[in-house]
Amino acid sequence: MFPKRHDDPARPRPCPRIYLAGPDVFFPDHDRVFGALKAHCARLGLAGIAPTDAPLALHAAAADDERAQAIYEGNVALIREADGVIANLMSFRGQEPDSGTVFEVGYAVALGKPVVGYGVPEGAYADRVQAAIPCLRNAAGVVTEAAGGTMVEGLGQPLNLMLARSIELAASAGEALERLAHKLHRGRPAH
Repeated sequence: MFPKRHDDPARPRPCPRIYLAGPDVFFPDHDRVFGALKAHCARLGLAGIAPTDAPLALHAAAADDERAQAIYEGNVALIREADGVIANLMSFRGQEPDSGTVFEVGYAVALGKPVVGYGVPEGAYADRVQAAIPCLRNAAGVVTEAAGGTMVEGLGQPLNLMLARSIELAASAGEALERLAHKLHRGRPAH
């Protein structure tokens, strides 16, 4: 008799694993935030994975470079193991999302994993920039920063077009998880 294959429909499949990307890891209440996201994942038949879940095999006196490398490797491994990603793309320390979160989104997209972002303010990115810093509209109708003439990306997108066009956006973390659950559960046999 042949051993059962891993994709045998009779064998229960683990629930999809969702990487919870975002600057939440920097907030003092990150344990509560990740706990709530993981609980919502569980209600949807998903398993939430926080960046803080990466095992770090470091000795207490590890140098900052060692710690940074271990965190990077741990989070990249979690994204590779995940079936999908939700990403908190809130404005963080300025008009743009957290750069580490943006890297994680790009990495997941490059791996072909579905990504749903949330936390993006309503309206166009260019409108938010114009509200925050002095801007001008040049003769061609292009918005530029008044101080140096640097173009402000337009096209009516809520974020830089590389983010806005590569992922789906949702109004909240809960909606992002629901959309991802729908994508990942579609076509899966019932347990």
